[in-house]
Amino acid sequence: MKRILIFSLFLVFLTNINFSRAQDCPQGINLIPMYGQVKKCTQQIQSDNQFIEEAEKQFKNKKAASEYYANKGWEYFYKDELDTSMKRFNQAWLLDNENPNAFWGFGNILGKKKEYEKSVVYLEKSIALDPNNGKVFYCAAVSYGQIFMEKNDKKYLDLAIKNLNKAVKIEPKNGSYYAQLANSYAYYQKKDSLNKYIRKTDEIDPKLINPEVRKFAKK
Repeated sequence: MKRILIFSLFLVFLTNINFSRAQDCPQGINLIPMYGQVKKCTQQIQSDNQFIEEAEKQFKNKKAASEYYANKGWEYFYKDELDTSMKRFNQAWLLDNENPNAFWGFGNILGKKKEYEKSVVYLEKSIALDPNNGKVFYCAAVSYGQIFMEKNDKKYLDLAIKNLNKAVKIEPKNGSYYAQLANSYAYYQKKDSLNKYIRKTDEIDPKLINPEVRKFAKK
């Protein structure tokens, strides 16, 4: 009976140790950009190191592995599987913490979750690392535009226009950028700029202009 009691107490002791260890490990951090930049527990660090080691065996270097996981992140993003997408972008960042695609992914996921102010932080980081990707400038413009809609503060509309102007310099044949510029100038009620960007959009794809914006321009 004494042995059974000791054994039972030992099991309770082990359970408490395991529970304590689990408590020391921050949970759900793979669903937050850059793992929330929190201090990881020993178990998580070991798991990270093992993941990096395996990735280095499968790819020619960590940058190549990072691009692979970033591409997987986009694959799940377009399937609207945002949690899995975030996990893949985090793995991409873990392998290369200067991969602009990882930060772009973080920003787009947060934007899709309507966390626009957080979104632009990561999109701006992506731009700082790669200032030649027009699509990231466009994504930043969309998030700044949404912040403008929420706060009615025109400094965010200015930031949206600034990013769109950079986007069109990089990709001058992208009609979506001109259409978004037209939408932005409609809020400013600047008819000259509005009509200019409607014409530029129409040269590429007239369907991109919002009919309400077109009506406003004709008043």
